[in-house]
Order: sequence, then C-alpha cells, then structure tokens
Amino acid sequence: MTPFEQLKPTFWERGPGEPLSAREFAHAGRELGVRLPLELGELLGLRNGGTVAAHCDAFPTSAPTSYSETHIPFDRLLGVGGRLSLLDSPYLSTEWDLPKRLVVLSGDGHTWVALDYRRSAEPSVTWFDAELESELPLAPSFRAFAEGLVPSASFPEE
Repeated sequence: MTPFEQLKPTFWERGPGEPLSAREFAHAGRELGVRLPLELGELLGLRNGGTVAAHCDAFPTSAPTSYSETHIPFDRLLGVGGRLSLLDSPYLSTEWDLPKRLVVLSGDGHTWVALDYRRSAEPSVTWFDAELESELPLAPSFRAFAEGLVPSASFPEE
C-alpha cells in the first residue's frame, strides 16, 4: 500500500460530509480548463471539501514564510461548489492578484496553497502570500504534497 493509499481513509476530520462524484470532478476540471490530479479526485470522492484531520494539517517548508519558520497550515481543502470552491480559483486569482493558471486548494484571503499549472499540465503545489507578493514551491505534485502532510502539533511553537 502506498503512502497516499494509507493517508486516504484518515485524511478528513470525522463528521458529516458528502462525497463528490467522479462526473462532478471531471466537470470541474473541464470548467477550470485543467486536468485536476487524480489523487485530489480520490480525496474529494470521500468528502467534497472540509476540514482535514489533525495528523495531516501542515506541510513542512524549505524556507520561512509569513506564517512560520518551519511549515504552512493546511487545515482545510476546498471542494467543488458551495460558498468557496475550487471553481472560484479564477475569481480568487484576480481578487488577490495571484498568478493565472492556479487552482486554489486552501487559503484565508492573504495566503493560499494552490495547484500551479504555470509551467506544466501536471501541476506542482505552491504557497502564495498575497500581501508580501511572495511564493514558495512546496511539492512537485499533489500526491507528493499530500504524502508530505504532517501534524501541525509536531512543530514547536514559535
């Protein structure tokens, strides 16, 4: 069993949540004009966005960010539809002056984690700080990003 396969059953925080169908996931990719990662579809097929479990709510960084010297938060993953969604990525890119060709996975209006399609049809995952106009590559793929998630509690308080 791969690390991603081990992560899937425990990725979401317990509680109610509706799954996203494969058809809806494919439609979202077409609407965004990109090929969304299959692993993202697998997670959204379990629950269409929401709070992630505490054992995978942070990602270690190779450089300090405005959030922390050691990591970035990843406590929520956007789904498709609803109040804030992956489908809002074009609007969010314009509103927050983010680069084009991003699909926002998580964020709070000032900082974002996004699939980055600027260099390839296979997206990397990048951290964006809209206020500081900075970015930090996190992982070469969504799968590598998901497999690299760790508990935020594993980092010392700063």
